[in-house]
Amino acid sequence: MGQAEHLLDRGQRTLVTIAVMLAVLIQVLDTTIANVALPHMQASLGATQESINWVLTSYIVASAIAIPIAGWLSDRIGRKRLLVLAVIGFTVASFLCAVAQSLTEMVTFRIIQGITGAFLVPLAQATLFDINPPQRHAQAMAMFGGGIMIGPILGPVLGGWLTDSFDWRWVFLVNIPIGAIAAVMLLRYMPAIPLHRRKFDLLGFALIALALASLQLMLDRGQQLDWFDSWEIWVEGGLMIAGFWMFIVHTVTAREPLFDRTMFADRNFATGMLFMAVTGILLLAGLALLPPLLQRLYGYSVLQSGVLTMPRGIGTLISMVTVGKLARIVDTRLLVALGMALMGWSLYIMSGFALVQGSGPVIVSGIIQGLGLGMLFVTIQALAFTTLAPKQRTAAASLLNLARNVGGSAGISMVAALLARNIQTAHADMAGKVTEQTLPSITTGIVAQLGLPAASALAFADAEINRQAAFIAYLDDFWIMMWVTVAAIPLVLLLRPVGSAGPGKAVALADNSAA
Repeated sequence: MGQAEHLLDRGQRTLVTIAVMLAVLIQVLDTTIANVALPHMQASLGATQESINWVLTSYIVASAIAIPIAGWLSDRIGRKRLLVLAVIGFTVASFLCAVAQSLTEMVTFRIIQGITGAFLVPLAQATLFDINPPQRHAQAMAMFGGGIMIGPILGPVLGGWLTDSFDWRWVFLVNIPIGAIAAVMLLRYMPAIPLHRRKFDLLGFALIALALASLQLMLDRGQQLDWFDSWEIWVEGGLMIAGFWMFIVHTVTAREPLFDRTMFADRNFATGMLFMAVTGILLLAGLALLPPLLQRLYGYSVLQSGVLTMPRGIGTLISMVTVGKLARIVDTRLLVALGMALMGWSLYIMSGFALVQGSGPVIVSGIIQGLGLGMLFVTIQALAFTTLAPKQRTAAASLLNLARNVGGSAGISMVAALLARNIQTAHADMAGKVTEQTLPSITTGIVAQLGLPAASALAFADAEINRQAAFIAYLDDFWIMMWVTVAAIPLVLLLRPVGSAGPGKAVALADNSAA
């Protein structure tokens, strides 16, 4: 029997689920938990403002390069062995990051952490599919999606608390007990699945690695280097285009490509990758905008801003609890469209924030957006995997997570670039209108009565213009993200309903694979 779900009773399935979700938790937390500790790392490691960013960049690039080979490695050495090794490697790398004494050591250990962490999410996702029968796939993806969605929200809050209360090194040390428990449980309870040995497509891997590394470096360093005013960005952009083009040609023509070509011919899977990229944009780009807005313009602390982003996680949990049941009675394509519509509505609310307001609109928009994200994530995952053969699941999970990560990186870079440009534009527009005629109440006499020198008065006016310009730029970013969401809704028409591929076909595929 080739499918693990036939081998597990309910208790063992629960224990395996807990183990793989612990593995997912440490990986998704680490994508954001280290961000808030960067200033403290910079001082401790003697790094510059520019060089300390390599702590984040090295992890992102290493992870992007490693994700595509998760499927091949899983087939080669076994999913259980690879997952256990990845959890152990990630845990050890976390300890090494915590004790690093220089920037070079930290970047080296973060590369190891990125490589091992890249395998955790796709392997965990494929495992959840294998240990659950087809009728439970939606519920399994609801649980999996909860970890994926909640991690980036809790990361900054937990990282800020650990850094303020203890030391920045605890953002890495917190992984050790969780990783150790996950590794022991996986060794004890996770079933092995048959190996499916195939040749390694070295050329295909080299091309996709070149393309992904160039893309991630370009997205991560573009804003810092002023984009295409820098020769480095031109080189990275050229390598990215060349790498992707040659990889596509190679995949179409090679006898044994890195990824099975039949996956891309599956309409639901190909469309699911597009939706996952959009989900990455909305999830991570939104998280890149909201906390700075709350801290810089509304005056909330790091911990308070983290708490105000948590309603999105609550909405996600509510959605994921209910969508698994709804998927049994409602056309899943309608759930996808509804999820996108809810996200668009939340961004519309956010584009109407006022500079002086309470926390109510932030909480309401967060809950609505969480409901939409949870609904979209669960249904897309279920639809994308329904018509794939079980042996393709690990590679498919790798590609879906890669699409989400690339979408998130692109989204963060996009909103950061738009924010900087719109701040300059809004500042220039408002500053040009500030004259004695437009502000007649601020006269030289009043400034003299207040005892303020002219330079201070001008600095005060400029600071207020900067604040107003930044707020306008944030609202513009939310408005643009709303239209990105609306523009993606018609992709629903490309999806096939589960009923036409259906659980029956999924069972047939499983049985054929087992045979």
